Amino acid sequence: MTTEILINVTAGEVRAAVVENGMLQEVLIERASRRGLLGNIYKGRVSRVLPGMQAAFIEIGLERTAFLHTSDIAPLPGVPVELQGRQAGIRDLLREGDEVMVQVLKDPIGTKGARLTTFITVPSRYLVLLPSGSAIGISARIEADAERERLRQVVGEIVGAGAGYGIIVRTAADGATREALAADLDFLLRLWERIERSARSTRPGTLVHEDLPLAVRVVRDIVDASVGRVRVDAAESCRRLREFANEFMPGLAGRIEMYGDSRPILDLYGVEDEVQKALQDKVELKSGGYVVIEQTEAMTTVDVNTGGYVGHRNLEETIYRTNLEAAVAIARQLRLRNLGGIIIIDFIDMEEPTHREQVLAALRGALDHDHAHTEITQVSPLGLVEMTRKRNRESLEHVMCRPCPTCAGRGSVKSPETVCYEIFREILRQHGQFDIREMVVLAHQDVIELLLDEESGSLAELSDLTGKPIRLQAETQFAPDRFDVVLI
Repeated sequence: MTTEILINVTAGEVRAAVVENGMLQEVLIERASRRGLLGNIYKGRVSRVLPGMQAAFIEIGLERTAFLHTSDIAPLPGVPVELQGRQAGIRDLLREGDEVMVQVLKDPIGTKGARLTTFITVPSRYLVLLPSGSAIGISARIEADAERERLRQVVGEIVGAGAGYGIIVRTAADGATREALAADLDFLLRLWERIERSARSTRPGTLVHEDLPLAVRVVRDIVDASVGRVRVDAAESCRRLREFANEFMPGLAGRIEMYGDSRPILDLYGVEDEVQKALQDKVELKSGGYVVIEQTEAMTTVDVNTGGYVGHRNLEETIYRTNLEAAVAIARQLRLRNLGGIIIIDFIDMEEPTHREQVLAALRGALDHDHAHTEITQVSPLGLVEMTRKRNRESLEHVMCRPCPTCAGRGSVKSPETVCYEIFREILRQHGQFDIREMVVLAHQDVIELLLDEESGSLAELSDLTGKPIRLQAETQFAPDRFDVVLI
């Protein structure tokens, strides 16, 4: 598999596209007006403790207070051992007014504030430092037993006994030399010392350590041996990436290229078009079938349909082929749209157990390259697949779009007929309460036309019943379901 990363840099926005075998798989966006907070470390102050939720709200200097659950609180010095851990009560661990160093675990999403943890992690290229940990862990993506054992032994020797911190060996460390790992650890320890010093000298509600900007994070977290090249369309960003690579990833520096073509970099491989398609609910399949993806606050639902695909053999084979193609497309869309949380996939019902297993295997295989952790269940009797995908930042739709001002994100508005009947009821309500000469109905053009046409008889009867004239006035600025009854 050939992977290429395209980075587009402008004054207010940076976009990074991960392209595998000529097809867009992932897009990351960071805007100067709303930079992501994930990984940032703050010195916070406890503003509220909620025993009923076993959580606390922490003031870290943002518009909304952030959320810290008791399960995300690392062992605290001075607190008895029996009061630590997942079973501890929140009041045993925190009090209002306490100062605590926290890290953002999840960006603010929708109306929810940031999710915090005191299990601080400080990542570098090959290693992740766990200041409150003590063990050495190896990335599950490093599959060779011999390499896992080598890394565990080398890192264990570098760290030494009784170090007082833990280490996670990242996937990028596969094949890394002892010298590279030692240099990485030295950098992390110096960085952590600086973070602690800053936390001691700063006031609560202040940012202590900010994670790297998007372009550098992409190189640090995503680039591995499978990435053929990284192309950047801004000279200053390209220089900075090369400096970072020379310091931490010498073997990569030669793969970072300055893109100087007049054609916009994200027009390559049709990236811009793919991003626009990812904002739509419907995903067309090459066979003629299609997938509908709907994102709600509670979960994401995915529905698979055969559409115009009629197959060549029988119905079961047609359904199986459609589901197989859909499984690969769905995995790509989850990455591309950055959909997380609970995801329900409604595959077309399959009679053959082997077909269900193969479709599930195709879905799991297609998610192997996903950087976010996923959990997938078996196909239920209703043909549904329940899965979760770790969500730590907003989806592509939430980053690029806002709710429709007319329907407020519901996806529907009241029909003109429904609004007409609401107007009739409002006229009767107002007539019974006030002494008036006439009434003026202000509404959307579609509603006014319906009142003048199909509902003209009902409107005339209402005028006779109230004994008052009723005038109609179209308001071009009104939403389709908004109206006013003005009394004169």
